[in-house]
Amino acid sequence: MARLVRILVISLAAYLVLHWWTGREDVVTPPGPTSAVEQPGPESSEYPSFLPVEAIETIALIERGGPFPYDRDGVTFQNRERRLPERPRGYYREFTVPTPGERDRGARRIVTGGDPPEVYYYTDDHYRSFRQVEVER
Repeated sequence: MARLVRILVISLAAYLVLHWWTGREDVVTPPGPTSAVEQPGPESSEYPSFLPVEAIETIALIERGGPFPYDRDGVTFQNRERRLPERPRGYYREFTVPTPGERDRGARRIVTGGDPPEVYYYTDDHYRSFRQVEVER
């Protein structure tokens, strides 16, 4: 019995360390220019080819002001690792981009800057890198 408990504790600790490590923001990839291509989306706007349809749908929700499917949508994005241009606290907000097959929120996000949003960034690796998205209005 003690051996089973020890195995469970070690397994849980390994899982927590792995979960913490994969959530770290060590990789720096500055936002860069993107090329726009026509993709089906809200109001037939043009979006970069790297943007999944779920991100386009999330941008449409942001533009409409919601309702948002996740409790954490719209919370302040801290920009602690300074991967985005430095702005005052509260300038950036984050929104979940659903990932098909994920049981939780996944790693994909749209981060907006300004209120109303004047700049949009997409990350598919949980804030390790960002790509700026031009949103047509």
